[in-house]
Amino acid sequence: MLEKKVLIVDDSPSQVKLIQGFLEHEGYRLVGINDPERVEEAIAVERPSLILLDVVMPKRNGFQVCRELKNHADYNAIPVILVTSKNTESDKYWGAQQGADGYVTKPFTREELLRAVRRFA
Repeated sequence: MLEKKVLIVDDSPSQVKLIQGFLEHEGYRLVGINDPERVEEAIAVERPSLILLDVVMPKRNGFQVCRELKNHADYNAIPVILVTSKNTESDKYWGAQQGADGYVTKPFTREELLRAVRRFA
């Protein structure tokens, strides 16, 4: 069976650890990064089957990252789930406009995260 690798992108190391803790016993290989400017580099090295992406980050927010990935031929097939505290309907709409495949709002339960991840990985 092909290993399912999940790239977690969040500027908060504690949030990356929380997500890893929720997913670590589910058979996924987890890679976390805290710098949104290193996303493409991490994708090239790790070849994830799914990206969990925070929205509110310094220098480059998750909406920008998602839009750039979805507009890039090498990356646009990788599902992106936005994992964010931005929880209004307009935020969710804007995320979908950027090409996000899923949307999970913080705080989330383990079950909510797993349900979203299982849809794509």
